[in-house]
Amino acid sequence: MSRRGDPLILSNADWTLIHKWRKAGIPLRIVLRGIADALDGHAHSWGRARKVGSLAYCAAEVDVARERWERALAGGGEPEADPASRLEELADAFAGSPLPQVAAFAVELRDPARAVLPRRQLEPWLMEREAALVALLCAQGGAEWTAAIEAAVDADLAAYRGRMPERVLQQVRAEAIARRVTATHGLPRLTLFAL
Repeated sequence: MSRRGDPLILSNADWTLIHKWRKAGIPLRIVLRGIADALDGHAHSWGRARKVGSLAYCAAEVDVARERWERALAGGGEPEADPASRLEELADAFAGSPLPQVAAFAVELRDPARAVLPRRQLEPWLMEREAALVALLCAQGGAEWTAAIEAAVDADLAAYRGRMPERVLQQVRAEAIARRVTATHGLPRLTLFAL
């Protein structure tokens, strides 16, 4: 976090807050806008000599940014913020897969009933579909291929063992494995967040 002037180690509460924002379907750019607004306000406050120690400091500004974004959507909004366009983008990426089971995900993503779902329902549905996709790709790749990916992720996370609660570490591990499995097949993550 360059705005702080030194690295920010995320606490369990910070990870929980990030997970809450993701499950709520708040786009990454909106979260970053709220964080930037909070840090801008801090830079001009009386307490600017003290560093911001947690993302919780930014939570109120992220909520304000989310509310502004939702009001903008209600009034016509930005076309790139439309979930239907993100679903279509994901469907295009999946339709090109040589694996028929993966290409079938494109059909689900193009279902018009999905595009009208509220973001709070759509993001959890995408997370479930991604878990099924990762399981499918791991089964397709075989036990050795999956073990190699898991070993690489475990090696990357070795430095964090003991410094992070086991539950949080396992969540980060699962996310890293999903990211590597999908990236290996040239597929994007199934999320409304444009990563």
